[in-house]
Amino acid sequence: MKPTYMLAAACAALVALSSCQHKKSDSGTDRLLTVDVATPITDSVMVYRTYPGTAGAIASVDIVGRVNGTLLSRDYASGSIVEKGKVLFTIEPTSYRDAVEQSRAALATAKSEYTYASNQAAAMKKALESDAVSKLDVIQAESSMQQSAAAIKNAEAQLNRALTNLGYCTIRAPFKGHITSSTVDPGAYIAGEGSPFTLATIYDDAQVVVSFAISEPQYQQILGVRGTPQEAIFRAVPLSFDNELAHRYTGDIYYTSPNIDKSTGTVTLKCLVENPYGELRDGMYVTVHMPSGADPHAILVKDSSIGTDQLGKYLYVVNDSNRIAYTPIETGDIYRDSLRIVTKGIGPKSRYVTSALLKVRDGMEVNPVEMK
Repeated sequence: MKPTYMLAAACAALVALSSCQHKKSDSGTDRLLTVDVATPITDSVMVYRTYPGTAGAIASVDIVGRVNGTLLSRDYASGSIVEKGKVLFTIEPTSYRDAVEQSRAALATAKSEYTYASNQAAAMKKALESDAVSKLDVIQAESSMQQSAAAIKNAEAQLNRALTNLGYCTIRAPFKGHITSSTVDPGAYIAGEGSPFTLATIYDDAQVVVSFAISEPQYQQILGVRGTPQEAIFRAVPLSFDNELAHRYTGDIYYTSPNIDKSTGTVTLKCLVENPYGELRDGMYVTVHMPSGADPHAILVKDSSIGTDQLGKYLYVVNDSNRIAYTPIETGDIYRDSLRIVTKGIGPKSRYVTSALLKVRDGMEVNPVEMK
């Protein structure tokens, strides 16, 4: 009986051990994180080169004070859009208004003196016919009339100058645009007669001009891509910005420099960009995307699957052992809104993670589920 009892106990122990191992194996599988993976799409796409550029308002002007006097008012909100002709500043006009009245009085005097001198000259000419006066008297009378005529011109010039200075006391917007804060507050004394005093700057940024430079060989390559070498205007060139904006922008290239910069070997181009939402501002940094050729086998991945860290762009790739591999990549432009061109780092058969990106880490074993 004893051997039989020992044999039964041993069999029970083996069954229990097998059961524990099976449960342990099952629980290990359950602990693996399930992630969605996808393989890149391969397609023929246009490849773009990127060039750094800067945006500038199509027009910008310093608003200046040209006369001396106390600044009485500032009639706009800093940073706002002002309409053409709007009063922006008012400078104390009293002395300039007085100068206008004095000039008008001087003009009236000059005209009166001319009237007298012209009548005198006419009388002298008539008297000369009867030898009542000498020819010298006539000459002197005509000279006085000419001097009076010159005095009128001088008085008119003085009046125009006085009116101009009085007009400078009211400063208006030369065009519609965004305006900066004032450099001084009302009550400050402006000395603008000697040298114009800058009060603010206004920018017409309903359109902006993006300027950038490319090398001469690349420029020739672009011409070959877009069409004939004589093509001078490129339409709808894609633009991007360091901080993503709410709207997308393209520009039409309207200017190519007629010469190559000898120090850099580059050609300067400019494109005009419509700014209907007011998002683009003078001085912004812009990335210009110019076509450089077609790639018949471009690798495309979901843009949302790409991460960014201090080292640059990366994907989480699942290797043959179903482990996560942190994979640095180099990227190109966006394609069809949601895909991104990958130029370096993965192949067409690489499996990359598309879900649970915040849960995975390098070297982690996962349970990959391939998305169709």
